[in-house]
Amino acid sequence: MKSLLLAALLGAATPTVQDAPAAAPQAAPATAAASQDTPTRLEDIEVIGRPLEQMIRGFVKEVAAPNRGRNLARWDGGVCVGAANLKAEAAQYIVDRVSTVAEDLGLTPGRPGCTPNILVVASDQPSALAAAMVAERPRAFIVGGSGMDQGRSALRAFQTADKPVRWWAVSVPVDADSGATATRIPGECRNDCSSVMDMAPVVNLTSASRLSTQIVDNLNRVIVIVDVNQAGQVSAQQLADYVAMVSLAQIDPEADTSTYSSILNVFAYPQDAATLTDWDIAYLRGLYNAERNQRIAGANRLEVSNSIRRAHTELRREQDGAPQD
Repeated sequence: MKSLLLAALLGAATPTVQDAPAAAPQAAPATAAASQDTPTRLEDIEVIGRPLEQMIRGFVKEVAAPNRGRNLARWDGGVCVGAANLKAEAAQYIVDRVSTVAEDLGLTPGRPGCTPNILVVASDQPSALAAAMVAERPRAFIVGGSGMDQGRSALRAFQTADKPVRWWAVSVPVDADSGATATRIPGECRNDCSSVMDMAPVVNLTSASRLSTQIVDNLNRVIVIVDVNQAGQVSAQQLADYVAMVSLAQIDPEADTSTYSSILNVFAYPQDAATLTDWDIAYLRGLYNAERNQRIAGANRLEVSNSIRRAHTELRREQDGAPQD
């Protein structure tokens, strides 16, 4: 399969007026004067905008794509970003930019030589590449653990999508206190694997509640494929920021964000977002600041939405130079 290096850091006629009559009737001077002196009253114009809370919840509902039956996942601890099939400068730029965004969210970027858990691959035949990767290591995409991936239908879309960038994320339910895996993964077990109980994870509950949980979902690996035939219309920073957005959060590839200012619109409107927007930064900050301890998915999203609302307030204060509370 040939891979193309990313160029430049990737890399109505006016209508004719008919003749007027020779003599046009003239308005009476008094009438004309009266028309000029009498003001024309315009009806009141009411501008109706969506409340910020409503917009935030709409954005979360549109872009968030948790795995079936699970809550929103995010990275915990550190990330290691790798890039392949790119010029050295382009690869390093994407790695550095995604790592910088991750560090701003409180994550620890991997050092040179680390094993990537975020892998960005460029190709001039992205569908063929995606299909080959799935065929070679199917368990890397469909793990088999409950709620760890988007399922086979989404995987088929990943292999056949005609998009400038496509991605596949795997997440793992874990014990928030210990970090231990909280779901059975085929092929993994404890002790000597001699008992059925060795196949199942053991989670020591510190509290019992029907409303809250200590099981949270963490991202485990993300694969991003860039179509160099379509990605050349955006700048290196726009591409890197787009990759950061879709690799640091679970983003729906079919999300319609056209009514929001977001880097997710960059391939449709390259001139509208030079980098991650306030909407994007607030979303990521809100996700990474949220406790995610709500058992019900709807309540979990509401908690993330409220966290995003606080992030919007902080961003506004930063831009205005106001002191933090």
